[in-house]
Amino acid sequence: MSLHPSVAAVRRGVRAALAPLSPGVPVVVACSGGPDSLALLAAAVFEGRKARLRIVGAVVDHGLQDDSAAHTARVVEQMAGLGADETLSARVQVDPAGLGVEAAARRARYAVLEQVSAHFATADGPATVLLGHTRDDQAETVLLGLARGSGGRSLAGMRRSFGPFVRPLLDVTRDDTVTACQVEGIPFWDDPHNADPGYARVRVRRTVLPVLEEQLGPGVAASLARTADQVRHDVDHLDDLAEARHAELAAPDGALPVDSLLADHPAVRHRVLRLAALASGAPASELFHEHVLAVDALLTSWHGQKWVDLPGHLRARRVDGRVAITRA
Repeated sequence: MSLHPSVAAVRRGVRAALAPLSPGVPVVVACSGGPDSLALLAAAVFEGRKARLRIVGAVVDHGLQDDSAAHTARVVEQMAGLGADETLSARVQVDPAGLGVEAAARRARYAVLEQVSAHFATADGPATVLLGHTRDDQAETVLLGLARGSGGRSLAGMRRSFGPFVRPLLDVTRDDTVTACQVEGIPFWDDPHNADPGYARVRVRRTVLPVLEEQLGPGVAASLARTADQVRHDVDHLDDLAEARHAELAAPDGALPVDSLLADHPAVRHRVLRLAALASGAPASELFHEHVLAVDALLTSWHGQKWVDLPGHLRARRVDGRVAITRA
């Protein structure tokens, strides 16, 4: 009997992600118990056995629901039942102050998964961590970024890989992960947060994207994801240039020379200024393009202004031909 197309799509993405890895190394699969991550884990177990890899299932309990501990225990049992070579769970404390619940939970989750990756490190480096984001998640991310005015980075969407993390399912739809679980007889959990219209992502998923599909025709999510792939190389290149330029120009106290920055293209200069603000302690979630443009005006429209206030109780000043960002 031929393999179901949805199962094949998930396995194909995972197979490509595992191909560069050496036999015997551990691979961590982040699993929430939802259809995306369970389909990912099942495919990782199947493909990992062929590649002689060690599959580790990991679930993070955010403690945001009353029965989260019991749910975590069920997911650990389910991961073992699906054939993971090893399972683990971790409970995190989510502090939404200044971030919001979603962003704070994501930050806490990634911090734990980075620790897990380091724990399973080999001579080849930290263990690869597979994440279950799908093409639909990518489309939602692009739309949310555009709505917030996040610039080119929002069009680039989620990266296919960064640090130890890899997203093998960005070419796979959410419908395919659900169908793959159903075909393989894998029961999955529907996170109640995914139906809460209080979250912007839920409103995009349940209202905005369906309206776009209805008014513009099918394939909007695929087009958004494809656009992200096309833009990402350009954005990544500019980010790399800015990081190198910031490392070259920044003094030990973080100050930057005005004349050197003015010689740079605005696309690079704005990124350098943003990096300087982040390095000084500005929260990334609160640092917007308007802040960067205000600091840039200290270079391009200088008329003696005293300072620019930035998130994180910071101030940017132009002093003696340098731009310095310090505590207010």
